[in-house]
Amino acid sequence: MKKYTYILILFLVSTVATAQKGSLKRINQLFEMKAYAQAADLYESKERTQEILQNLADCYYYNSAMQKANKTYRELFLTYGDSIEIEYYFKYGQVLKGVNQYKEADKYLNTYYGQRQNTLAFFDKLEKTTPHVFSLEQLENKNSSNDFGLSFFGKDKVAFASGRNNNNPAFAWNNLPYLDLYHATITKNGTLENITPFSDAINTDTHESSAVFSKDGKTMYFNRTNTKRTKKDENRIAHIKLYSAQLINDEWTNATVLPFSSNKFSTEHPALSQDGKTLYFSSDQPDGFGGFDIYKVAINDDGTYGTPENLGSTVNTKHREQFPFISELDVLYFASDGHQGFGGLDVFRSNNVNGSYDKPVNLGASINSNLDDFAYVLREENNQGYFSSNRTGYDRLYGFGREENILTKYLVEGVVTDKNSKALLVGALVTLMDDKGTVLQDTLVADDAKYIFKTEPNKKYKVRGTRKAYIPQDVEFSTDSEGQIQHNIELILESYADAEAKVKANEKGDVLINLDRIYFDFNKSIIRTDAAVTLNVLIDIMRKYPEMQVEVSSHTDARGSDQYNLDLSKRRAASTVDYLISQGIASNRLRSIGYGEMQPLNQCDKEGICSDQEYDINRRSEFKILN
Repeated sequence: MKKYTYILILFLVSTVATAQKGSLKRINQLFEMKAYAQAADLYESKERTQEILQNLADCYYYNSAMQKANKTYRELFLTYGDSIEIEYYFKYGQVLKGVNQYKEADKYLNTYYGQRQNTLAFFDKLEKTTPHVFSLEQLENKNSSNDFGLSFFGKDKVAFASGRNNNNPAFAWNNLPYLDLYHATITKNGTLENITPFSDAINTDTHESSAVFSKDGKTMYFNRTNTKRTKKDENRIAHIKLYSAQLINDEWTNATVLPFSSNKFSTEHPALSQDGKTLYFSSDQPDGFGGFDIYKVAINDDGTYGTPENLGSTVNTKHREQFPFISELDVLYFASDGHQGFGGLDVFRSNNVNGSYDKPVNLGASINSNLDDFAYVLREENNQGYFSSNRTGYDRLYGFGREENILTKYLVEGVVTDKNSKALLVGALVTLMDDKGTVLQDTLVADDAKYIFKTEPNKKYKVRGTRKAYIPQDVEFSTDSEGQIQHNIELILESYADAEAKVKANEKGDVLINLDRIYFDFNKSIIRTDAAVTLNVLIDIMRKYPEMQVEVSSHTDARGSDQYNLDLSKRRAASTVDYLISQGIASNRLRSIGYGEMQPLNQCDKEGICSDQEYDINRRSEFKILN
């Protein structure tokens, strides 16, 4: 029956492709049916309209024929650049990554995302931050050029999907045989032996792939593509469903579609939590963020299922998030082309933090390529696993070992405390600089007052702690041969109020330098000799602390008009600052402001209600520490 069903499908596709060669409508039907290989051949013979170029480029894009896709998208943009929909900017950007033209890719992705992309800078940063580096080896696997989605099946057995059965007719998408599921024994040197197809209870007259097994080995979850196409928008789509099967008397049986699968969208790529109580999968159902998203659903004790939950926008994007895997440490690994990467699908990891998965991290250049990399599985106990990639032109299986990225070991960390009270200085700013003083990173410490920065080998650095009204502290260190890989540097800051007797905090929390009163001649703003003596005390303090910044403010009493007093106070504050600058204090460390009569220290806010002595209290200059 399987053979005859394939013959009928091929006959229908062939009829469309040959009997109607001259009809664009019929070629477009092939495209809508995702018969990209046949559609591409026919589009090549047509006049290069915008529609033809778009569809032809997409045919190559979906089959990872990146050189041909690059050539066709380039022609599309050169000819019809003013009228191309925004999604083609994303596709062309991905294609340009696929041919290693990253700077050119950024130009199109800049337009798509509406913000500047710098892929090469991302790669440079990723090299220093990705947690592991991988050593890869393609699995020895004869008789197939289209294998993917390997999963653990017992201690030394694995299962995977393969198009190795050449008796299966070709899939119209890529002209490769339809997929079946196989199991095999894997040797210590990474060779697949005793490769055997699952029975006809699992492998049917359509695609099967992405098998995953319960810990007791008695339940299998897998994908199966519908034989019937369902209309979605204007296209006829063969959706994918999730199935479960049971191992009974050493035979797989009872293949049953899972209840949250649908004829209206696809559910695929199952993965199990370590306790077996949660099933993760990918789906393009309409409540998602676009493309394929990753979902989870509870597996109840009675074998029923809960309501699927989307993992949310931290993990999922408007593009493809697929092939989830949950490790023994509850780390989510998945493939995505929506997060920043090398091109096509990349493998990412996301940690479970208080029940939610955090921002995904790209696993880096030692495992990801400029084409599709996906279906990552791992045994944490020995840091070994497998993944799939089409980097050679076809889907192939790879084994890997991983080690901790030594560059992530280079770091400086510590805590910021008060020198005298020993209290944690929450909100302190910590800055990492190179030996030339260029700021590399900075952070405001949180409630634990801790900071941490990544560094690089063979370099010299300075870490600086600052906080308002505190004396900054600088500590130099190196990661060269005379230094060390990791540094723990406690930054101990002393407040100006503790260090200097003349510095006090007022009731509003402002930190002031208390000086003798500065006097000005009546209606004048010129610094008198006695005022200069007082200001010289401030100059000495500011020279002692070259990072200190000060606001000079001038206040008047309420006698006279509001505008007169305001203007006079501004002139006096500015004159004070001018004097400080004339004595060598940099202008960027000073700020002048005149408040007039707006900030009295008592109730004398109107003329004629207080004595001369009471008014006199409000005639003052203040010196507030800003930093």
